[in-house]
Amino acid sequence: MSRVEFDSTKKPLDDLLKKARDGLLQLPDFQRGWVWDDEGLKGLLASISRSFPVGAIMTLQTGGEVRFKPRLVEGAPNESANVVPESLILDGQQRITSLYQTTMRREVVETSNSKKQRIKRFFYIDMAKALDDSVDRAEAIIGIPENKTETRNFGKEVVRDLSTEEQEYDQCMFPTNRIFDPDTWQMGFYNHWKHDAAAKMDFWFKFQNEILGAFRQYQMPVIQLGNKTSREAVCLVFEKVNTGGKKLDAFELLTAIYAGEKPGFMLRERWAECASRLSGAIALRDHPLTRLQPTEFFQALALLYTLDRRRAVMAAHPATEPPPVTCTRDTVLSIPLAAYENHAARLEEGFKKAGQFLFSQHIYWFKDVPYQSQLVPLAAILAELGDKWEFDAVRSKLAKWYWRGVFGELYGGAIETRFAKDLTEVLAWIEGGPEPTTIKSAAFRAERLDTMTSRLSAAYKGVHALLMREGARDFRSGQPFNQASYFEEAVDIHHIFPRAWCEKAKLTPKQYDTVVNKTPLSYKTNRMIGGDAPSRDLAYLSKQGSVSDDAIDSHLQSHLIDAARLRSDDFDAFITARREALLVLIERAMGGAVYRGEPADELEGEMAVDEWDAVELA
Repeated sequence: MSRVEFDSTKKPLDDLLKKARDGLLQLPDFQRGWVWDDEGLKGLLASISRSFPVGAIMTLQTGGEVRFKPRLVEGAPNESANVVPESLILDGQQRITSLYQTTMRREVVETSNSKKQRIKRFFYIDMAKALDDSVDRAEAIIGIPENKTETRNFGKEVVRDLSTEEQEYDQCMFPTNRIFDPDTWQMGFYNHWKHDAAAKMDFWFKFQNEILGAFRQYQMPVIQLGNKTSREAVCLVFEKVNTGGKKLDAFELLTAIYAGEKPGFMLRERWAECASRLSGAIALRDHPLTRLQPTEFFQALALLYTLDRRRAVMAAHPATEPPPVTCTRDTVLSIPLAAYENHAARLEEGFKKAGQFLFSQHIYWFKDVPYQSQLVPLAAILAELGDKWEFDAVRSKLAKWYWRGVFGELYGGAIETRFAKDLTEVLAWIEGGPEPTTIKSAAFRAERLDTMTSRLSAAYKGVHALLMREGARDFRSGQPFNQASYFEEAVDIHHIFPRAWCEKAKLTPKQYDTVVNKTPLSYKTNRMIGGDAPSRDLAYLSKQGSVSDDAIDSHLQSHLIDAARLRSDDFDAFITARREALLVLIERAMGGAVYRGEPADELEGEMAVDEWDAVELA
C-alpha cells in the first residue's frame, strides 16, 4: 500500500541555497537537467525582489526506504558530492537551480536565449531602475555577456561596459551573485563614491533594505515528504507535481533507485548492453526487437518476479491466499534489485525467442508487429517455457493464442491484467489446462474487414503477415516473402485493384481502400503494375517477364486472389471472393469460426471506423 507522510513549512531562501551549495540539499539522479533561459531567470529574480510567490518546492527526507542516487544541484562545488544529503528535491529543481546559479556562484551562468541558442551571462540589478516604482522590475534585471560588455551594430558600438568593478560602481549595477554576500561590494561602492558619500550611501541603504532585503527575508514554502514514504508514493507524487517537466517512466525511476541501493550499479548501461544484444540477435535491420523499450522489458520482468513470489507463498503456506501475478506500474517500481539480477538473463532469452517466434509468423519488420505490447507476456511465457517452446504442439498453441489476441484486437488499451492472465493461463494450458481467457474472449466479426484501412491497425498487419506465412509469392518474380526477400525487395502492402483505376471507376475509398483489396508486393512489382485495369497490368507483367498466364495465376492464388475475376476486372466479384478467402485464413489462424452474422449496431457507418482507429492507436 502506498503511503505518504509530509510536513509543510517555510524556509529562508538563503538557507536552502546554502544547503544546495554544501550538498545537504541535492537532486535525485532521475531529474532532468537545468533548462531555464535567460528571460526566465530575469523574471524569477524580479519576482523574488518584490517578494512575490514563486511556488513551493517539494523535498524528500533521505534515510528511508527510498534510496535514490543523489546528484548535486547544477553548479554546486564538486567536493559537496561527498556529503550525504539531508533531502532531495522532487519539485522545484528549476527554481532552486536558477536562483543558485544567479545568486550564489561567482562564475558565468550558462543558459539559453529565446531562440534556444546557448549563451553565457552575468546578471545585474540596475539599482536606480529597481528603486523606481514607475519601472517594471523585470526591466531592472540585466543580462550581460561573459566579457561583461554589451554591444550593438555587430560589436562596433559599446552599450554597456561592466568589465571592472569600478564600472559596476560607477553605473550602479549590482551583480546578482553578490546578493547574499554584499559586504565587499558595498565597501568598493562606498570608496568609489566617497566624494558624494552621503547621497550615495542613502541610495545604497535604500537599495539594500528594499531590494536585497527582499532576497534575505524571502521565505520559500517547502513540502517535505518524510523518509517513511513508500517508493511508489514518492514516484506517484513526483509525477503529479512535475507536470511541466519530462515525464518519467518506471525505468528512469528504477535506475535512480538501484543506483542508490547499490553504489556503482548502472541500470541504464545494463539495459543498453541488453538492447544491443537483442538488436544483434537477428541479422536483419529494423527487426521487431530493435524497438523494444526498457519499460516493456521491466513489465515482463515484473510478471516473472510476481509469479515466483506467488509460487513461493503457495509452497510455503498452502492455506494462505497467495499474492497475485501483476505488472502494474507500482509493481514494476517495487521490483527489488536482487529480483532484477535473478530474472534479467532468462528474460532476455525470452525476448530473443519472441523475436524468433515473430519471424516464424512472417513478422520481420518492427512496423509490422500487430501489438508491440503483446511481446511482454509472450517473452515472459517463453522465458518460463525454456527449451520446451521448441516442440511443435507448444508452438501451435502459442500461435493460436497470439493470433487470437491480434484478431480479437485485445491489446490496445489498459492491458496489465491481461498480461498477468496470459502468463499463468497460457502456461497452464500448455500443460493440459483449460484455454486461456484471451482465446475464449477473442472474436472477429466479418464486417471488420470492411473497415480495416489503416496500416496502424493490428488486425490489418495481421492479415499482411498471415498472407506471407501462407506462402504468398510476388506477382512478378514468383518469389516467396521470407526474411531475406522482405527487406531486399522492399515488400509492403499495396492495392490489388489500383487506386487510380478505382477512382476512374467512381468507386469510393470505403470500397477500394480496405485490406480486402490489398496484399504484400515488392516495390518493383507495385511500380510495374501502375494504375491501369488489372487485366492490362497482368498482361504487361506477363509480357515483360516472359511469364505464362498460368504461372501468374498461380502467384495470384497464393494471395487468395481469384485470378479469373481479377483478369475480368470484376471488382465486386473479386471483393466478394477474396473477402471470404481472408475470413477463412483468419479462422485457421484463430482456430475458430469468424462471426458472419448481421453487423453489430455499434460498428455501423463512419463511427465504426473512428472507433476502431481509436483502438488501433491506443
